[in-house]
Amino acid sequence: MGRTKRVMLPVTEVDLTSIKYDPLQTEAPHITGLALKLFVKLIELPLIGSLIIGHLKKQNKMNEMLRDTVIPEPPMFHPEFPPQEPESGIVFIKEDAKSEDRVESATRCLPHYDPASHQSSDSTPFRYWKIRNYAYSYRSKITTPSTVAEHVICAIEEFSSKKAATPLLISFDAEDVRKQASASTQRFEEGKPLSILDGIFVAIKDDIDCYPHPSKGATTWLHEVRKVPKDAVSVSRLRSCGAIMVGKANMHELGMGTTGLNPNYGSARNPHDPKRYTGGSSSGPAAIVASGICSAALGTDGGGSIRIPASLCGIVVLKTTYGRIDIEGSLCDGGTVEIIGPIASNVEDIILIYAAILGSSPADKISPQPSTPCLPDLSSHENIGVLGSLRLGKYTEWFNDVFCPDISNKCEDALNTLSETHGCKVVAIIIPELDEMQTAHLVSVGSEAVASLIPDLRDGNGKKLTLDSRVGFALFNSFSSSDYVAAQRLRRRMMYYHMEVFKNVDVIVTPTTGMTAPLIPESALKLGESNLKVTGNLMRFIVAANLLGFPAISIPVGYDKQGLPIGLQIIGRPCGEATILRLAAAFEGLRMETKQPASYFNNLKRK
Repeated sequence: MGRTKRVMLPVTEVDLTSIKYDPLQTEAPHITGLALKLFVKLIELPLIGSLIIGHLKKQNKMNEMLRDTVIPEPPMFHPEFPPQEPESGIVFIKEDAKSEDRVESATRCLPHYDPASHQSSDSTPFRYWKIRNYAYSYRSKITTPSTVAEHVICAIEEFSSKKAATPLLISFDAEDVRKQASASTQRFEEGKPLSILDGIFVAIKDDIDCYPHPSKGATTWLHEVRKVPKDAVSVSRLRSCGAIMVGKANMHELGMGTTGLNPNYGSARNPHDPKRYTGGSSSGPAAIVASGICSAALGTDGGGSIRIPASLCGIVVLKTTYGRIDIEGSLCDGGTVEIIGPIASNVEDIILIYAAILGSSPADKISPQPSTPCLPDLSSHENIGVLGSLRLGKYTEWFNDVFCPDISNKCEDALNTLSETHGCKVVAIIIPELDEMQTAHLVSVGSEAVASLIPDLRDGNGKKLTLDSRVGFALFNSFSSSDYVAAQRLRRRMMYYHMEVFKNVDVIVTPTTGMTAPLIPESALKLGESNLKVTGNLMRFIVAANLLGFPAISIPVGYDKQGLPIGLQIIGRPCGEATILRLAAAFEGLRMETKQPASYFNNLKRK
């Protein structure tokens, strides 16, 4: 007898009122240490490996969705956006302008800067220093970039020398940092800083080129086959603004995991609890910002890789619309789900870094763009009125599907406070086929990873990868061309559902992750671990922004009972960065509880 074939209704005929939420479950064993080593040996055997991977796919209904289902929609091989209505209360930013001019325009969008904010005492709540605090200190000659550089270098070296090694950077040259800081200091002495970002310290994830550092992708070998002749476009744009690159930040190898575990170089630890993961794959960038060492960092996001660590570390990130930022000079160049995005401790700094690096690639400029990049005018009196008109979509059953109830409770509290303060309306929504969306994303991101790396992996370097990366590639290699096409058919269905939702709401709100920072098993530090259930919890709310190319932002909204940060995610319409940034700033303005991380370095005030 043949397999039972399922035929999906055309997406336009699906009755949303009949949709019942099906909790998302990932079925897979949790394996660490020597058991993981044995498991990898088995799945890499031709026959036994196929049987094991086939069983895992059957448990998670992958073949049922991809091979035993007729999907009537044509495939959509990259995000395609319908025309969008212009946002309100915004300032347009010229993509082709100089980066420093865009940053100047962004600065004018920010609320008035009060030098008194530079003062703090033991009685005031903890707040990270902002970029404008550093700029004020430099211009007022309170300190210099060279002085701050010594604090940064000391902090990085202190982290690396701890008993439980917590390497934040994979590639670091103290003398190069001093040289950049000296040049910045001289510009301030001459009264000629390049921009408000001059003298601001930035870390670059190890899958983004930052000359002369190698790009290893946190592997032990990638730099041997992939040379770095120059900066990535995004890094070059930051340099033109005077930003100081501190080095290449640690990450989950090749971006293949959500925890940040890296047996190759040691795993970056969560600044709020060093026994816990930072989240990944942008583990080092998130940790170095959350620790106060750097004001900002650049990371990549193909499956929540900046949003997950931001949520777990209590900071802010912006995942931009697909095509908004040129990704040339990164390992994600050529993909359809991954972007380069800014990481910072607050929304204001995100806006400044985003303004510096935005600008699509020449290829993206050839294709139609729905709208010109813009920023929210937070300095305008109209801002409050615009906030009050916004509608926030909430799929309640999905919103509450979390491993730790503290997460949904804190996010709910934040929504209620925002509504009471600004008059925003929370609207009930339904999004069908979330399980299918997870599978479509996995096939898309996995297939693109294999396609970009397969020549190098076949030269024997695949065996040099960490064990959990090898598990990932064993799964990705099992996907066929028909699986990939089926995933793109599902992508079109999900785009339709979401654009229907956006006819009635301005944004979709969810928790960022379904759990707070997991503990690091001691047995995982040397050989790694495979825990796809943790991955499922961390990615529960993540993939729509990647698969469909939507902008999304994660902001901290409190802590669980263990004192671990909780993040709220705001997903916007295509090219709706201004709206989600406006809302994120409003949440931040509610002055919710903030705690100083256990590992924190104060670069502007030393007792």
